[in-house]
Amino acid sequence: MPVPDPCGPALAHWCHRWPADAQPPLAVAYSAGADSTALLLAAHARWPGQVHALHVHHGLQVAADGFEAHARHTCGQLGLPLHVAHRQAHPAPGQSPEDAARQHRYQALASQAQAAGLHTVLLAHHADDQAETVILALSRGAGLPGLAAMPERFQRHGTVFGRPLLGVAAAALRASLVAAGHRFVDDPSNTDLRYTRNRIRAHLLPAWDATFPHSRAALARSARHAAQAQHLLADLARIDLQHTGEPPHISRLQTLSSARQANALRHWLHAHWSAVPSDAQLQALLRQIDACRTRGHHIRLKVANGYIHRQGDHLAYHPALG
Repeated sequence: MPVPDPCGPALAHWCHRWPADAQPPLAVAYSAGADSTALLLAAHARWPGQVHALHVHHGLQVAADGFEAHARHTCGQLGLPLHVAHRQAHPAPGQSPEDAARQHRYQALASQAQAAGLHTVLLAHHADDQAETVILALSRGAGLPGLAAMPERFQRHGTVFGRPLLGVAAAALRASLVAAGHRFVDDPSNTDLRYTRNRIRAHLLPAWDATFPHSRAALARSARHAAQAQHLLADLARIDLQHTGEPPHISRLQTLSSARQANALRHWLHAHWSAVPSDAQLQALLRQIDACRTRGHHIRLKVANGYIHRQGDHLAYHPALG
């Protein structure tokens, strides 16, 4: 019995939701693994002759040379242009290897796409990745932005990124490739239990599935609900910041409830400086704002990687230098 290809319908659905971003030519981030292979083949079938493959060689493991060789072979067979970027994704002090690799990868993909004159890059993150992201956010006590997990569409480094496979299970992707005889590579780092995501994949998700069948789809649905709620909070923050001004006027902030103050301040900090305050920092700031009733009241608090202080009747933020 033939195995259905889940990528084609998922890609068509994504194109319907984001038609402006689905105009070829476009690119697929192609690692040579199963997920990106399935996405590359689906995109090539939908837009023949108008798809580019982008491959990032991180230089973190010996197997990376084999990934690049396989990517070159596959793209050569398909007649697809392949762009390869070599990056040394070594983490900075205090940065996790996963985060370092991710940051380097997005920078490289955006640079490759722009050099090729491409507006959109498709990523092969799927429903299992989304479930892992939600569980990771829950373990950290994240708010709505974290629980919203990975968005279907976002912009970074001047490039649009899309994730059309967030509703597709990893097993379905792999099964369709195997049934059709398509080759791909398996990244050995995906089974390395030093990485948090791999421990979630190996231990938590199987236990969750055994207790709650279809839990991965439910977690992905929860992420969509959180994303919708976060969009509404962002709209409310913009409305409140029209009232308080930017930078926020302290006495106008005081006319808002503490929850709306927190929401507006989070939005202001993230929109202008990509600063994300901890819950403890934000609660301390709200207490200072509430107490700020005289001209002589002084405010200076550490928030994210900088400081918020009082500047006349307003709040001001100064990110840390360097």
